[in-house]
Amino acid sequence: MSQSVAIIIPCHNEFENVPLIYQALKKTFQTDLPQLEPQIWYVNDGSTDNTLAQVQHLQENDAQVHYIDLSRSFGKEAAMYAGLVTAKADYYAVMDADLQDPPAMLPDMYAALQEGYDMAGAQRTDRSGEARLRSFFSNLFYKFINRVSQTQIVSGARDFRLMTRQVADAIVHMTERNRFSKGLFSWVGFKTKYLPYQNIERQHGETSWSFTGLLRYAIDGIIDFSDAPLTFVSMVGIISFLGAFAALVFIVIRAALYGDPTAGWPSMVSIFLMIGGIQLFALGIVGRYIGRIYIETKQRPIFIARKIK
Repeated sequence: MSQSVAIIIPCHNEFENVPLIYQALKKTFQTDLPQLEPQIWYVNDGSTDNTLAQVQHLQENDAQVHYIDLSRSFGKEAAMYAGLVTAKADYYAVMDADLQDPPAMLPDMYAALQEGYDMAGAQRTDRSGEARLRSFFSNLFYKFINRVSQTQIVSGARDFRLMTRQVADAIVHMTERNRFSKGLFSWVGFKTKYLPYQNIERQHGETSWSFTGLLRYAIDGIIDFSDAPLTFVSMVGIISFLGAFAALVFIVIRAALYGDPTAGWPSMVSIFLMIGGIQLFALGIVGRYIGRIYIETKQRPIFIARKIK
């Protein structure tokens, strides 16, 4: 009896890549994984181009193609969650539509699961073709988050992975609204094997991830999996208080011994500005955490599907 595997592919304006990833997947399963019955699940994340029409055209000619059309763009994280919630299979794979996640790795991932692993993921070993500034900050992010978080995230790990149904169910049961999948995949544990591969550039189109978007995503990941920023601002507050207190003692002693022709206002203004800036910085970090709590308490759905077929 053949087993089934659901391939979850979030799509946002990927109409040129939709048929390419389909052809690559069909070839991989027919040639290297004939023992598995694939379900190709495209999740249309509010695309404004012909992505959905491309998927519907494929579905008309292949019953293995399915799609989830979200009511608007909820983001890649929500799209992945929608696919994992909706699809029913023995194994689950998550991959991008732009062919930066090579389907040719799926046989090796499946072999890892047969060896006893619960999940097999792709680990990018280089960042050729990527802007140096983006690579620098990406590496810096992994080093920082692994220092401040108890959940260790493998550097270069992609969302591209194959997992058992048990792992997929564990991810689905984590219903938090602010999702950072790389952290979630690590947090649930399970026996995981990472397969190295060299970076592959997009086939068509432009990535929807801007530098600002990636920076915001990194900040979200740090906040979701660490309270270190709160500890940091607490330490900064203590140091600032001690520094300001020492400065005041110095100013008072200097005025008593030598006098102060400027009546002390420059020093006081500088101290007030320093403390005020630190307070605003601390409030900003605390506000991010409170904002997350506010969003979670609303219990809004992670995604809304306009149509599932």
